Amino acid sequence: MVLNIMNICKKYGDKVVLKDFSLELTNGVYGLLGANGAGKTTLMKIIVDILKANSGKILIDGVDKNSLGDGYRALIGYLPQELGIYKDFNAYDFLMYMAALKGIDGKVAKEMVYNLLEITNLKEDAKTKCGKFSGGMKRRLGIAQSLINDPKILILDEPTVGLDPKERIHFRNMISNISRERIVLLSTHIVSDIEFIANKVIILKNGELVENETVENLVESIKNKVWITRVKAEEIKELEAKYVVSNMTQKENYIELRIISDSIPFDGCELVNANFEEVYLYYFNYKE
Repeated sequence: MVLNIMNICKKYGDKVVLKDFSLELTNGVYGLLGANGAGKTTLMKIIVDILKANSGKILIDGVDKNSLGDGYRALIGYLPQELGIYKDFNAYDFLMYMAALKGIDGKVAKEMVYNLLEITNLKEDAKTKCGKFSGGMKRRLGIAQSLINDPKILILDEPTVGLDPKERIHFRNMISNISRERIVLLSTHIVSDIEFIANKVIILKNGELVENETVENLVESIKNKVWITRVKAEEIKELEAKYVVSNMTQKENYIELRIISDSIPFDGCELVNANFEEVYLYYFNYKE
């Protein structure tokens, strides 16, 4: 399956949120990175057809999504940032209700829902009212509802918010496993989630596509831009005001800093291998 996003523009009044955005997606996991207000959620809402672009089009295998109607929406699974969950429903009833809204036969839906409760580790809480769920449990339930009807295009907006480290690892493994036969686009500020599972990383800045690359190539692109040095505690405030400091480690008699800079910040700094978190900082703190 090929999803082509072609020359999408979106404005809210005079504010341009997406500027001539174009992208081609095939089966696999795509991580969407951007600062708050970069246009990530707007892009996702346009893809899932709950928001209209001012111009541009989206094609699925060469066919305009608008001509597919309900057939296009049947291909979509979507987890928004804020998912409305009926607190008096239990987990099983909520998923059965969502399946009914998607027109899935009761017998088929029942088997599907039990499977989704299993893979999201909610089977033992199937009869627990959603109002009693923790934030992480509600997020897992949201992930489960996004997978109803086995969607071929899965759009996930901040899917791991509220999940503990073990749950996040389980989620990453699950997404990696199912991505072989579908397009997965996930937006998150937790860069490690993208680092471990994304085939490509899409960097969106001020409504424009800045990068569409592998994690390895993005890390390589800031080679020779990350420095390590030792400083005294009283120097920290001044250095933080002057440079992008990606990490600070307290040692016995000094503080070790990692600094992002195109050139050597000052004498005593040495080049060090970059990491993916520093890619994010380079694009959204350093290159402002």
